[in-house]
Amino acid sequence: MSESTTTERRVALLTLGCARNDVDSEELAGRLTGDGWRLVDADAAPDVVVVNTCGFVESAKKDSVDTLLAASDTGAKVVAVGCLAERYGAELAASLPEADAVLGFDHYPKLTDRLDDVLAGRQVTAHTPVDRRTLLPLTPVARQPAALDVAVPGHGWGPRVPRARLDDGPVASLKIASGCDRRCSFCAIPSFRGAFVSRPPQDILDEAAWLAEHGASELFLVSENTTSYGKDLPRGLGGQDALVALLPQLAAIPGVCRIRASYLQPAETRPALVRAIATTEGVAPYFDMSFQHASEPVLRRMRRFGSTESFLDLIGRIRALAPAAGVRSNVIVGFPGETEDDVAELARFLTGARLDAVGVFGYSDEDGTEAEGLGGKLDAGAVAERVARISELAERLTSQRAEDRVGEEVVVLVETAANSGVGADEDCVGRAAHQAPEVDGECLLLDADGIEVGSYVRGVVADAAGVDLVVRPLEVLP
Repeated sequence: MSESTTTERRVALLTLGCARNDVDSEELAGRLTGDGWRLVDADAAPDVVVVNTCGFVESAKKDSVDTLLAASDTGAKVVAVGCLAERYGAELAASLPEADAVLGFDHYPKLTDRLDDVLAGRQVTAHTPVDRRTLLPLTPVARQPAALDVAVPGHGWGPRVPRARLDDGPVASLKIASGCDRRCSFCAIPSFRGAFVSRPPQDILDEAAWLAEHGASELFLVSENTTSYGKDLPRGLGGQDALVALLPQLAAIPGVCRIRASYLQPAETRPALVRAIATTEGVAPYFDMSFQHASEPVLRRMRRFGSTESFLDLIGRIRALAPAAGVRSNVIVGFPGETEDDVAELARFLTGARLDAVGVFGYSDEDGTEAEGLGGKLDAGAVAERVARISELAERLTSQRAEDRVGEEVVVLVETAANSGVGADEDCVGRAAHQAPEVDGECLLLDADGIEVGSYVRGVVADAAGVDLVVRPLEVLP
């Protein structure tokens, strides 16, 4: 029981990084409000600012540290949680005295107690990092019972949903699994997010229904590796086909209009899942494929599988089922040992793939990864030049793909209504089924006065500007 019962405690939550962190922050918000804390904005004189950090790449780490420093300037107590805190723990605390506490995932169930300690001036021992892959059995089928004794953010389901929505928009992320069993040589995520573990289907369905009751009509399924979902579940819960079974159940929940899956591994994307995403009513025909590169030598050094031909074949099978499907990916250039021939092979793949969106990232060493010790490192200038070159190609190709959609019918979820801004002349903006939040472009609706946020609008693409589309509405769907 928290000692503070009469004085109002005010907390601000700041979230950096990915949609998985958004879910974790809403879980923390649910726990805190359930224990009597009041959520406020960071500029509204909170007692504590909790910063849910990102520790994925160097730029994200810097943003997290900058946010912690800015939070300390408010005069509030500052607590670091999230991936950077989990990954570095006591090391972060020693280098950043502005943070009053650095907490790991294991602290989440008792976050209120730790914040009370901070407010009372009691020292909170900084989190000591461990390789979280070691906390669960090596064999996937043995993980479900073991996971009950491990703190896995976003999996804390009980008699109620321990979650509070931090915005009232029509889109909400829904975590279906955590961790990853893959050993990509450039990626440190499994070491601090742990081995792969699925959430039970009924927990996901119950939380989806709760989200629909709280205003979300598009649910964005997130995890570190969505295509692994179910591999640690018993056959009675679907086993490796659990996601295929789960998608139509999610789409059937009252109030849910669109289900979108994220982060699919090409090597694990089986035909049944392709068909389920491409053809299930209420599921967006949207494929967020983690290709990373297309040159076989580079992929092997990345500890990944695939090739230009196999990736193009997968995309061809997707578009045979759903010609208007959205396909997006991220790629890494400048990986150790990458040659000009490898870059040319990546360009050949991108040209043939006609992706709707491409994120281009330059390689940088990550602490504790295999790639950190590889030879054949390129200097920063060479990496930057290749990033610029592939980015220019990707921008041109994705713009062409958007132009190909002119004349196509789309259904747009409205996220900003016309003239909804205070003192501003706002456009009516939303996203079609092939566009995920924040990363894939958006749709501008013409002549859309009176159309409300949360509406689904059937329209025709009239024009394109880069990856963005201009849409002429035909009708607001019931």
